[in-house]
Amino acid sequence: METHLPLPPFIAFWILLTDRLFVLQPKPLQELSGQTCHICGDEIEIGSDGEPFVACNECAFPVCRPCYEYERREGNQVCPQCRTRYKRHKGRFLCPPLIIVLRLVILGFFFHYRLMHPVSDAYGLWLTSVICEIWFAISWILDQFPKWQPIERETYLDRLSLRYRRLNQKSNKGKASGLAGIDVFVSTVDPLKEPPLITANTVLSILAVDYPADKVSCYVSDDGAAMLTFEALSETSEFARKWVPFCRKFSIEPRAPEWYFAQKIDYLRDKVHPEFVRERRAMKREYEEFKVRINALVARSQKVPEEGWTMQDGTPWPGNSVRDHPGMIQVFLGRDGACDMDSDKLPSLIYVSREKRPGFDHHKKAGAMNALVRVSAVLSNSPYILNVDCDHYINNSKALREAMCFMMDPISGSKICYVQFPQRFEGIDLHDRYSNRNVVFFDINMKGLDGIQGPIYVGTGCVFRRRALYGCDAPVKKKAPGKTCNCWPKWCCLCCGLRSKKRRRNLRQKFSKLKDSSKQVHALEAIEEGDEASELPRLLVSEFPAIFSNLSNYCRSSSSAPEKKLEKRFGQSPVFVASTLCEEGGIVQSTDSASFLNEALHVISCGYEDKTEWGKEVGWIYGSVTEDILTGFKMHCHGWRSVYCMPKRPAFKGSAPINLSDRLHQVLRWALGSVEIFLSRHCPIWYGYGCGLKPLERFSYINSVIYPWTSIPLVIYCTLPAFCLLTGKFIIPEISNYASIVFMCLFLSIAATGILEMQWGGVNIDDWWRNEQFWVIGGVSSHLFALFQGLLKVLGGVETNFTVTSKGGDDGGFSELYLFKWTSLLIPPTTLLIVNLIGVAAGVANAINNGYESWGPLFGKLFFAFWVIVHLYPFLKGMMGRQDRAPTIVVVWSIILASLCSLLWVRVNPFLPKSEGPVLEICGLDCD
Repeated sequence: METHLPLPPFIAFWILLTDRLFVLQPKPLQELSGQTCHICGDEIEIGSDGEPFVACNECAFPVCRPCYEYERREGNQVCPQCRTRYKRHKGRFLCPPLIIVLRLVILGFFFHYRLMHPVSDAYGLWLTSVICEIWFAISWILDQFPKWQPIERETYLDRLSLRYRRLNQKSNKGKASGLAGIDVFVSTVDPLKEPPLITANTVLSILAVDYPADKVSCYVSDDGAAMLTFEALSETSEFARKWVPFCRKFSIEPRAPEWYFAQKIDYLRDKVHPEFVRERRAMKREYEEFKVRINALVARSQKVPEEGWTMQDGTPWPGNSVRDHPGMIQVFLGRDGACDMDSDKLPSLIYVSREKRPGFDHHKKAGAMNALVRVSAVLSNSPYILNVDCDHYINNSKALREAMCFMMDPISGSKICYVQFPQRFEGIDLHDRYSNRNVVFFDINMKGLDGIQGPIYVGTGCVFRRRALYGCDAPVKKKAPGKTCNCWPKWCCLCCGLRSKKRRRNLRQKFSKLKDSSKQVHALEAIEEGDEASELPRLLVSEFPAIFSNLSNYCRSSSSAPEKKLEKRFGQSPVFVASTLCEEGGIVQSTDSASFLNEALHVISCGYEDKTEWGKEVGWIYGSVTEDILTGFKMHCHGWRSVYCMPKRPAFKGSAPINLSDRLHQVLRWALGSVEIFLSRHCPIWYGYGCGLKPLERFSYINSVIYPWTSIPLVIYCTLPAFCLLTGKFIIPEISNYASIVFMCLFLSIAATGILEMQWGGVNIDDWWRNEQFWVIGGVSSHLFALFQGLLKVLGGVETNFTVTSKGGDDGGFSELYLFKWTSLLIPPTTLLIVNLIGVAAGVANAINNGYESWGPLFGKLFFAFWVIVHLYPFLKGMMGRQDRAPTIVVVWSIILASLCSLLWVRVNPFLPKSEGPVLEICGLDCD
């Protein structure tokens, strides 16, 4: 009998990637039962019919479904054993384009009916409603077309380890690793709104990540120059020496101690090893003591001394003046070979607070991120950068490896500018009243964008390629030479030859123009030979000979150009400029670390970016409070693509404002940034044509900057039901059979689109409905205010204050959910609620007075009004709070506005035909 031994995983994987080296003997189908995948080693899943999954019906080579789908998507699409082409298995095919096109056709019939059947006795109401509906349709098209080809990606971490076999996964005891280095940026501003304990947990989760310790450097940006943050990081670095080895030893998840110890898991139930139980209890005591020390620092910082804060050596704290202080850098864990309690190396931890002086525009978070880019380039210069907010801890210790599966992919990795992870949140109420999870955007919209050119950058949980942040163009893949007809004489394809020669000549001319005006970092104009040495500081040249030797060689091999162009792009730091030429990262080890710190302090000075391209073409882009959208947009315009990574265990988790007022202010800031981009030169409607941005990707960016303008038609549309009920008129004429069919098809298409999106996005109907409700709530409040604030800021020069969203707090019983904070954002939704409730009462009273015949036309108007009220219901619950009553000031203002609108309507009544007075007729009686 012939026996078949299972192939080792690396041999099977090698066979899968090669084209046709040899063919193995087929295996009978009966022998497949109970076996594992010969590629990844996982068990082959059992289908609903009780049979194992079979990828190839010819030879039944054991392959699991994930490996089969990966081979169909990225590989040769053939069986690695018999070379038979794989066939598509049922149950995975989705057709969003068909539903979208079908709904577009139905929308065409709908608007044909609406335009061809005006309401003569309420022409103003009808025209207003049609204009609003056309705008909604345009907004829907911009939202739907980027979902044309949604995809889901899956990573294979074992294959990453297979490719870089030198990685020591167990101890990381300083052994070389083939994985690339990553610099992690953590940004914080106000320690009172962003508690130091939350920032400390985020830092601890980074230091304990499952990645080679010598490849990770954590930079914490303190843009508030708070001594509290500095001291908290000092305590965190000491506690990390105990926490990190505990995480590595027992492979715990998550590696943020606050959320790890908060898990409600019975560790004694499943016969856990006694050593783990003992060490876990000891570590929990250590963490409680650590919390006591951090809370003591917070309590002490509540009262600022009159002379300001002083450090332990008695010198004044340099950051006593938040808006006027020098740059500060402190290496807590780094070059001195910092080790944990088990003598294993720890990742680097660096505190950074950039210089601030009066009279300089520091560009808020974007400026802080650019300062970190320059500091990290001088101190570590890793080729990849991860940025997270201070409240977004690493929930999956393998998150960095997940990103490297895409970034270090040998086939398509070089074209990826960043890997975006979805945002997941802790501490949100069970029903997610204000749609804080935003799962429709992260689980539906972002998957759709991933099938085009990639998701947009959302500000946190994103791994960047450093070269892409420097403003480089994406590498262009060389096209294979076209087919030739060598078997025929050249004269037979004379015309084709002439066209191909002309095409090549045009391409050469176009390439020469691009080369002359290129601003790419990897094609920087060289410094004139003989001049660069005189301009560079001699001390730095002597300490970094290798870097400047490479720089000189690069200069000699490139076309000469003025040195001013180099300084205009990156600033006057020779060390930083030299680091930009190292595509693989890395710095020169120097015996004098003080020179590194001096250069690092130089690149974070407040005047360093003057007359450079930082914030324009390099780094995070300035010009909007939502710098994330602009930064990702510029990268996509350079031809890069991004990737959306959704591991089964969420990579990052953070906190979200569950209070109504805080949530509205958060949405207000996002919408204000979109308005700023819309009114700037970077608006995707007219910017970036002729570059690498794909049309459907442009649609998504256009939708991301025009959605605040939808607030105007939305507010008008939400007031129409009340006007219809008060006047007895309606926006739709008497419905015919044809109209009934059109409306029915429209509702069915809306339902089909929603069901399909929920299916492939994995979103339940509650989350989808909460998203629809908050779209109306945010549209009539935050988006409306953002629109007017943006117009005042851009056109009138009126600056708006940046409000940091409060993070953390007591989630017990979701106390913040019922906390009321006064804000003017509450007035418009409350007014709409009162107006529609008044309209419902007036309409019902009018129907009761007029008899049975008036009830039929009333149902359509009531349905319209209830549509508005139901969408604003979460807002109404938030207004009531725990006490089931709304604040007096909001009620008073809303009643005043509703009364004024009602009285104005009764007085003006613009949508009804004007009466010329009573009609006088001769009655036929002789009054004399």
